[in-house]
Amino acid sequence: MKSFVSVVALMLLFSFCDAQQLTANEIIKQSCVDAGRQHKNVFVIFHASWCGWCRKMDSSINDASCKKYFHDNYVFTHLTVFETEDKASLNTPGGKEFLTAHHAADQGIPAWFIFDKDGNLLADSQLRKPGESTDSEGSNVGCPANETEIDYFINVLKKTSKMTNKDIVAVKTRFAKNAVTAH
Repeated sequence: MKSFVSVVALMLLFSFCDAQQLTANEIIKQSCVDAGRQHKNVFVIFHASWCGWCRKMDSSINDASCKKYFHDNYVFTHLTVFETEDKASLNTPGGKEFLTAHHAADQGIPAWFIFDKDGNLLADSQLRKPGESTDSEGSNVGCPANETEIDYFINVLKKTSKMTNKDIVAVKTRFAKNAVTAH
């Protein structure tokens, strides 16, 4: 009987924990643990259900021409922010605060960040002037579509992954299609 009560108590505890939505920082931390196990970096994308450019970013990353490259190098995590009032419950707790702390709350979405397995920020979606640090606000490239944005994105990918020349061509070609469909 005692073990039955213990099992029921544990089940209630786990169901209570599941009902609690994890914060942005907790989700990123868990993704870093997963990335460490998989020998990858973490690619965090802040998005919302209404965001067309967010969907383009996901479609581009998951396109057959470059999906393997992305998933071989990164653990992907999506955090929801800036949902409409009727979908506000979808927002990740602490998501907007995370963006604010990283000078990205007013930059639009998608916004993305790349971390190593230890949680160190390696890069983000903000294009900055040469020599400016991630402590300064840049211009969000979001879902790269024009040549400047794509070149910035490629440079970030080169620094944070094992990108080959073949991968570079595939990613550039796929993301260039976003410029064609931007209208």
